[in-house]
Amino acid sequence: MTDRRVLIVTGGGTGIGASTARLLRETGHDVVVSGRRPEPLHRIAEETGALAHPSDIGDADSVRSLVDAAVDAYGRLDGLVLNAGTGRSGAVGDLSDEDWEAVMRTNLTGPFLLLRAALPHLLESRGSVVAVASVSALRNGLANAAYATSKAALLQLCRSVAVDYGRHGLRANTVCPGWVRTEMADRRMARFADEAGLGGGVDEAYEEATRLSPEGRPGEPREVAEAICWLLSPAASYVNGSVLTVDGGVSALDPGTVGFDFRVERRGGHE
Repeated sequence: MTDRRVLIVTGGGTGIGASTARLLRETGHDVVVSGRRPEPLHRIAEETGALAHPSDIGDADSVRSLVDAAVDAYGRLDGLVLNAGTGRSGAVGDLSDEDWEAVMRTNLTGPFLLLRAALPHLLESRGSVVAVASVSALRNGLANAAYATSKAALLQLCRSVAVDYGRHGLRANTVCPGWVRTEMADRRMARFADEAGLGGGVDEAYEEATRLSPEGRPGEPREVAEAICWLLSPAASYVNGSVLTVDGGVSALDPGTVGFDFRVERRGGHE
């Protein structure tokens, strides 16, 4: 194809990252998938023809090696999908130093390190960056202090790139997914199902968690990947510094109106 680009996808072995890598490969682009665990990366590489390069996004040397691997393999670098993420539950008073540092290192410092290392190549190619944040960057929930803070800061990190380098042709945007059926979300839903005594397991947990969403369901990774790939593409050439929610409309809902249109029941059969 005439618009063949080279892109790095972090957290590319599973979930939204893997779906994004698949879609980019389907549309003819060269992709480097990265993450800490080699096995899922190699599965995606075998399936799609992407290049697997295991790395720790929170380590500066590892990040430089990732950028060098992409440029050495394909001769250029046109875009980044900043998708690697992690979470630790807890309110401010409950989080340890280690919890806070682990979340910030992966969700915020890692994207900064990769952006900095890739910047000369992205400026040369007049490239594009998409960060995968979360509706938690815009709306908070219980016991979510570290994750929500890191994702809100990631949003502003991308906006900083848009503002500082837009005149040089580099675009940076953010997607904010709601609940999406990924391996990471499945683990959270399994804990929720166990805590709430939901006999339907993970499926019922997703149903409960998305009950108030206008679409009434979780998203699929491919639906987020479609948004990411559009933002990366020339079709979004005048979209810069934007925040695109991919959440089934949940962030558009006014909680103060819930009582008028929804019946909320206590769990566990309580009257």
